[in-house]
Amino acid sequence: MRLGNKKWLSILVAFLVLNLFWWIGSTILQLPILPSPWQVYQHLLLQENHEMSFHIYNSFVRLFWGIFLAVIIGTPIGLLMGRFPKVNDYLDPVVYLTYPIPKIALLPIIMLLFGLGDMSKIILITLIVVFQVILSVRDGVKTIPERYYENYQVLGASEWQMFQDITLPNALASVLNAIRIALGTAIAILFFTEVYGTQYGLGYFIMDAWSRLDYLDMYSGIIVLSLCSFMLFILIDKLESNLLKWRKYS
Repeated sequence: MRLGNKKWLSILVAFLVLNLFWWIGSTILQLPILPSPWQVYQHLLLQENHEMSFHIYNSFVRLFWGIFLAVIIGTPIGLLMGRFPKVNDYLDPVVYLTYPIPKIALLPIIMLLFGLGDMSKIILITLIVVFQVILSVRDGVKTIPERYYENYQVLGASEWQMFQDITLPNALASVLNAIRIALGTAIAILFFTEVYGTQYGLGYFIMDAWSRLDYLDMYSGIIVLSLCSFMLFILIDKLESNLLKWRKYS
């Protein structure tokens, strides 16, 4: 999806409406736990850029490696399952048996095995996102009509050419869709894991502000985390428009 003028206008309107409801709520309640948006934005502008940037950097590093590893692991598995029915017959029960397990419940075990640092956070994000990548790629490849391969083979295309020109573009579209869907979940898991064993990251910043009853800091962290999430969605849309030029965008 290309973010044209109408799309940006819709985003701006939605932003203003959300802030309007926020302002109405803060005006009615008149409580410290719900400051007005203007107070939060003013406080955010007065934040030390170095400190906030460091929290953002640490969160992005964990999020990037978690999603990157999920894509590297999940994409080839999804390709094999989608392209070869026998492989799907073997792996499908394994995927469906392990996918419903609430991975967040494994956090204590992961921390015992890999410590309280970045590794445990990255592994948990990977475990959650990888199944969405596998299933999305597999289903995307399975929807490719077999006649596409047959017609291309008649023209003398090799297996690699069919993979490169037919399978891979559909798989890439599925990967980007999976990342877009999983991003919200991954950020929520990142927020949860950053409460444990770290002093850096947006999740830690928000919860630390909450424990200190510093509501302006807390809401500033929420705003920054939301903005970062929004920018990641925009980045995925940009990648999709550049890598998948054969698709039509609204």
